Amino acid sequence: MARKYIDNPNACTLVHTMNIIGNKWKPIIIYLLSNGPLRFGMLNTLMPTISKKVLTNQLKELESDGLLLRKSFAEIPPRVEYSLTERASGLLPVLKQLSDWANDTYPEIDFEECRIIDSNKKQKNSVD
Repeated sequence: MARKYIDNPNACTLVHTMNIIGNKWKPIIIYLLSNGPLRFGMLNTLMPTISKKVLTNQLKELESDGLLLRKSFAEIPPRVEYSLTERASGLLPVLKQLSDWANDTYPEIDFEECRIIDSNKKQKNSVD
């Protein structure tokens, strides 16, 4: 299926961003990968309502937009891991703010805590 874009004749940054991550699965994929690399099967397990075809398509689009790295291992059976690029790590604070907004705006809902890794803390910890 061809990728659908919102027309952006004025090159609006928000429209551009929504064209990249503005569907229901991509922010969730980025969130899941914020804790470290995952294989396709684990992503599919963590998102049981997504079809394999849609997950494959979303991963390819995120990779082509420079937000994911796809690492293939020369093994039998083949093994592939997905991880976030530095570019995608910049989205983590934004996703965390969206999560915080939902918690603050809908206190009547008992949300599970989202564990989005702060990329700045991750870098500091790896230096120590």
